[in-house]
Amino acid sequence: MPHRILLLRSIAPRIYQLVVHAPLIAKKARPGQFVIVRVDARGERIPLTLCDWSPTDGWIKIVFQEVGVTTKKLASLKPGNSVQDIVGPLGTPAEIARYGTVCVIGGGVGAAAAYARAKSLKQAGNVVVTILGARSSDYIILEDDFRKVCDELLIATDDGSRGFKGFVSQLLEKLLSEERRFDYVFAAGPVPMMKAVAEVTRPYGIKTVVSLNPLMVDGTGMCGSCRVTVGGVRRFCCVDGPEFDAHLVDFSELMSRISMYVEEEKRALVLYEGASLHEG
Repeated sequence: MPHRILLLRSIAPRIYQLVVHAPLIAKKARPGQFVIVRVDARGERIPLTLCDWSPTDGWIKIVFQEVGVTTKKLASLKPGNSVQDIVGPLGTPAEIARYGTVCVIGGGVGAAAAYARAKSLKQAGNVVVTILGARSSDYIILEDDFRKVCDELLIATDDGSRGFKGFVSQLLEKLLSEERRFDYVFAAGPVPMMKAVAEVTRPYGIKTVVSLNPLMVDGTGMCGSCRVTVGGVRRFCCVDGPEFDAHLVDFSELMSRISMYVEEEKRALVLYEGASLHEG
């Protein structure tokens, strides 16, 4: 079923915010869930995190980065165009509770999942401290949205162009070393970032949850491509996750699996761009 695009705009270099009319998904969506998008009839299926949604107005908001053929196609669309298919909401909804003081961490486009979590944790009565990280100030996204739902917002950039100079994990370590207390930590972003956050919180015994982003095809547990090892047990991210206890995730295995098809994806993009240039 085609879904009409209500808004599509660039919010950082090669990062886009997409709002789509999808009333059935918006009605059922919960924090922690995702959708699978197919841009056109011959396109591949890609999983994208739900950033926000409105059951009343029937829209869902997604943030994505242009990295391959499918996201390049998606970025080329305009409001009024339609996306071929959106399936969802998928995945196990997040466990939302009143923990006390929580730290929500978003790295890069992982800020989309972090926003949904920060908003829901605030609504549950928590004091929410958010750390947003990116390689430079140009890549910080959703800052205004976070300010509306957080008690405190901290920025970390790899190059020091904005806020704390360094990684989000280093800023978190600094806060904890200064005896800041957190009852719960959530992190979403690049796998090395989530692994680093898990190692920071482990000695403190802080409950830490991460949103994983492995390869995924069908989103219903049938293909097995999204399998991860958590606590020594094989799990499927699409149906058992995408969120898991960070201290139990085998991050080394995850990093190995997500890089399996990098060369094929590069070749596909070269072929697509070559064909587009020829047609132009």
